[in-house]
This record gives sequence, C-alpha cells and structure tokens, in this order.
Amino acid sequence: MLRGYLKVRDHCPVCNEALHHQRADDGPAYLTILIVGHVMAPIILWLFTEYRPNPWVLATGISIGCIVLSLYLLPRLKGALVALQWAKRMHGFGGAST
Repeated sequence: MLRGYLKVRDHCPVCNEALHHQRADDGPAYLTILIVGHVMAPIILWLFTEYRPNPWVLATGISIGCIVLSLYLLPRLKGALVALQWAKRMHGFGGAST
C-alpha cells in the first residue's frame, strides 16, 4: 500500500483499488506520539527509580528508544488508518464520487 516510507500509492498494485481517497493526514503522527509516550514514560520512571543513571545517559538512551519506536510505528499506523478508512468506506472509498 505504501510507496517509500510514508507515501501512499494512488492504486493498489494487486487489486487496482484506488487509494488516492485516503485522508490520514496527521492521524498517524498523533497516534505514534500517544503510543510512544505511553510506552516510554513507565520505562523512564522505572529506569530512574531502579538504577539512577547519569542524566545524560538516561536522556540519550530514552531519546534513541523514542526515535526508533517512532520510526517503526509511523508507517504501520499510517497503513492501519488508511485500511480503517477503506473498511469504513470513508472519504470516497467504495462510495459514489461527489
């Protein structure tokens, strides 16, 4: 469904379904921030209370973890939102053109 990292194809290469209707916009970014924040906040708290690392070590490690998790989740959440729009027939998927 995706061409490149986040670019949605105009048509599915297998079934030729039109995908240009999708309106994911900022939704995947908001969901990524929400999930990464909820995953990393308890980890930060646990690491700080259990091990008391140097602040620079903690900040560097958590920053790398946040970036990696964000880069992993972003295209998957974009695909999930486009699939949800397709399944719910939103934004022109399966409906009459206006």
